[in-house]
Amino acid sequence: MGWRTTADRLITAMPNLSVLAIFGSSFLVGLSGTVSPGPLLAFNIQETMRRGFMAGPYVATGHAMLELLVVAALALGLGQVIDSDPVIATVGVLGGLFLLWMGWRMLRDPTRGAPWLTDPRHDTNRQSVTGPIVGGILVSLSNPFWTVWWITVGAAFITRSLELGFLGIGAFYLGHILADYFWYSLVSIVLASGRRLMTYNIYRGLMLTSGAFLTLMGVYFVFTGAKLLA
Repeated sequence: MGWRTTADRLITAMPNLSVLAIFGSSFLVGLSGTVSPGPLLAFNIQETMRRGFMAGPYVATGHAMLELLVVAALALGLGQVIDSDPVIATVGVLGGLFLLWMGWRMLRDPTRGAPWLTDPRHDTNRQSVTGPIVGGILVSLSNPFWTVWWITVGAAFITRSLELGFLGIGAFYLGHILADYFWYSLVSIVLASGRRLMTYNIYRGLMLTSGAFLTLMGVYFVFTGAKLLA
């Protein structure tokens, strides 16, 4: 598998790193993955349109909570257990089905949950933060690319970070999640700053586009996962 080859190369090619170097490289590698279009970005856009600029930090928080568990598990050696085609394929099928469900909901009712479009008195800051945080966890879990990245490239970085003990792991985790917070917060701020110009048709089109993207991603993950299982 190409991901495994990449991970092996990273382990052998990375020089002896300081805590600061681990932090910086983790931030840059994390940012390169975060800025790529994916299900979590689509979910972040959806939540921003409904809740305002704070949706980005909330979504990133859910994502970071999940990744804290992943980093701890990989540091304890779980990556060697789950790095197999059947596990990756199963994650692909189940994750794809979840994305299909999300996409279907958005396509069925693209303006659902956006009362500010019709009621200017609605205060998005009073909405519960549970939705975007839990969504950040579930959408991350539903993305097979996220799983594969962690058990290959992520595991490679953790292997080298462990050479510096808890400081190394802490620097890796902090750099990685700061990349997520930076990007998703930036996207939310940009979108929310222009929300006063957001008309019903523009919002509806944005949600339909996000829903279609999630649906296509879901179909792709289910198909590739089923093919790998077969």
